[in-house]
Amino acid sequence: MRYRALGCTGLSVSEIGFGAWGIGGRTSGTTSYGDTDDRTSLAALARALDCGITFFDTSAAYGNGHSETLIGQAFAGRRDKVMIATKAGYDSWDRPPDFSADAVAASVKKSLRRLCSDYIDLLQLHNPPAEALRDERLRGALARLQADGKIRAWGVSAKSPAEAIEALAEFGAPVIQANFNMMDVRALESGLLAEAERRGAGFIGRTPLCFGFLSGTIARGTVFPPGDHRLGWLQAQLDNWIEGAGDLLQAVGAAPGTAGAQAALRFCLAFPAVSTVIPGILKPEEADQNAAASTAGPLSAAAVDAVLAINRRRQFFVARPRG
Repeated sequence: MRYRALGCTGLSVSEIGFGAWGIGGRTSGTTSYGDTDDRTSLAALARALDCGITFFDTSAAYGNGHSETLIGQAFAGRRDKVMIATKAGYDSWDRPPDFSADAVAASVKKSLRRLCSDYIDLLQLHNPPAEALRDERLRGALARLQADGKIRAWGVSAKSPAEAIEALAEFGAPVIQANFNMMDVRALESGLLAEAERRGAGFIGRTPLCFGFLSGTIARGTVFPPGDHRLGWLQAQLDNWIEGAGDLLQAVGAAPGTAGAQAALRFCLAFPAVSTVIPGILKPEEADQNAAASTAGPLSAAAVDAVLAINRRRQFFVARPRG
């Protein structure tokens, strides 16, 4: 496993991280990856650390706090071996967010209890609107949390690249999280990666496998489990991702399955501005497979160019989620 600096925060993170949305388990509506087994989730967390994955990204909203609880349980007694990032603003998907200073401070207190820790390495505001970031009381609360040692750094998990750029340019966010993968290169095309690099900000690549589609193993007959968020997308969008993944993997010479998933991760790692990518991991074998992408190294420049060429002539987003 290789490690990279998380911008200018002073934190070092594994370039392959652990996206912990899925292990939170099923939540109301189509807002999860369905039901999970805690024993399997704990085994996946343990195996990830064994593979050199040290960066774990979660949120108070994932499983309504259950993802944090599992991470706290998994790393009790070896907290110093991992970098834990969580998010505040949403406590669950079925309630409106609250980015007030008091709510964020309260969220941190609850997250620390679930994580069995007295500090959070990175606290991210979870899809905050610009007006929330303009609130001086919130900025003051973040500064106090950092001064008190409750958080080591803060950042913004942005809904879109445009909002991420705004968080960097107007509010000086030290760390940004946004979507970035072979079928979503908006972070590159918008100038977000360049801006993060210019400012010395950390960049966390979310959805590097495009919800699993870039593994090349999802077909038109794939049945998603109850509660799976992919049930909320129109069929036209799912079909487009299925076809697009096939074209992209062929372009980089990767077969569907483990090789395809690793190629997708290696694409993201080809950009120096990327600090880490956080594929969702549900099983121990997925930790093994994803970690191996770091050992293989970034995709070649020719392969990256082939991916970008396909993106220039093809639109990978054709429909938004239902609802």
